[in-house]
Amino acid sequence: MNHLFTQHAKEVEDILSRYPADQKRSAVMPLLHLAQAETGFINKHIFEDISEITGASITDIASIVGYYTLFHDAEEKGGRFRIQVCTDLPCALRGADEFLQQLCNAVGIGVGETTPDGLVTIEAVTCLAGCDHAPLFQVQGDGEVTYYQDQTVESASATIADLRRRAPREVKS
Repeated sequence: MNHLFTQHAKEVEDILSRYPADQKRSAVMPLLHLAQAETGFINKHIFEDISEITGASITDIASIVGYYTLFHDAEEKGGRFRIQVCTDLPCALRGADEFLQQLCNAVGIGVGETTPDGLVTIEAVTCLAGCDHAPLFQVQGDGEVTYYQDQTVESASATIADLRRRAPREVKS
């Protein structure tokens, strides 16, 4: 088993204890969250370990990682912080598409791209469950997810500036 899950054996045991013994598959998402909080992404070894722990197939686990925007496959290169702007229809009607483009222009990257320092990736996602507060985005990074509602390019740029101030000089790529 992967060193990560061995290192976090108590957390794995706590997660598994939440579900009936014959329903270990229900623990896939919390185990993915645990792994990603530690590493920042999910790789094939994590898929294998979670499969071993829960009995879920590697294909099922990979499909969960592919579906949910909160999980990032190791093949997806991205910044230490992912700014995910909701662009579904209700948010688009409140200006989310224009906000996303203007934010990317302000930062100097395109949608789905990462800043040259490896700190920030800006992505378009669907449904952050806050349509009445669009434009909105979530920031994922360092094992946390933080939501920002009723945004402007200026307020979002200030958030990015704050991330830059708090981040150590060296960023893992």
